[in-house]
Amino acid sequence: MRLIVARCSATYSGRLDTLLPEATRLIMIKADGTVMLWADGGGSSVKPLNWMTPPTVIEQDGEPPERITVRKHAGRSEDRLEITLTEILSDVTHAMGVPDDDAALAKDGVEAHLQELLAEQPHWCGEGLRLVRREWPTDIGPVDLMCRDGEDGWVAVEIKRVATIESVEQITRYLERLRADAQFAGCRGVLAAQTIKPQARVLAEARGIACVEVDLAVLRGEREPELRLFAA
Repeated sequence: MRLIVARCSATYSGRLDTLLPEATRLIMIKADGTVMLWADGGGSSVKPLNWMTPPTVIEQDGEPPERITVRKHAGRSEDRLEITLTEILSDVTHAMGVPDDDAALAKDGVEAHLQELLAEQPHWCGEGLRLVRREWPTDIGPVDLMCRDGEDGWVAVEIKRVATIESVEQITRYLERLRADAQFAGCRGVLAAQTIKPQARVLAEARGIACVEVDLAVLRGEREPELRLFAA
């Protein structure tokens, strides 16, 4: 992983155009082609200002770099992030090990069990849903459950113990990658969890993502469901 701290500005063109004025920022470049641009503090302390996910093409002008250009095809168009560096304060590269040997972030026991139970009973995630596959692969990670609805439409389900705003961001990224393929253009998203934080629900509903709260005891058959177990 390469970490560059520099005074820089950035322009992004693609689905929309954005401009970041010159300031001191952290540029993170991962071996898989992920590029993230961070500021220190504010809302960007937990979310990058700009980012590009693989597959990407990364080009550097100059040594030390004066410009870093990241390009990515998005359907028939191209997303492009251009970072202009005016002063480099630090530029280091760290060997993080072979990805296959990484200690990957694993779901905790509750999330893993929820996924197993909902795979067996996908109707709890939405009326008429039927499972197509668990851990459906995308180029940025697997979707927990990929289902079809009663009208044969695709539905991607992300499962959490406690769903937060980051959970909404995660399923949003999956949907963006899936919908880039014409056959999944109409894919819907469902966020299923034991508890969904109010802010996460507001953001999810604003993005057209359904929210479903599930009861582990009911899924296990340990007690009968209430009249209204979840809200969509």
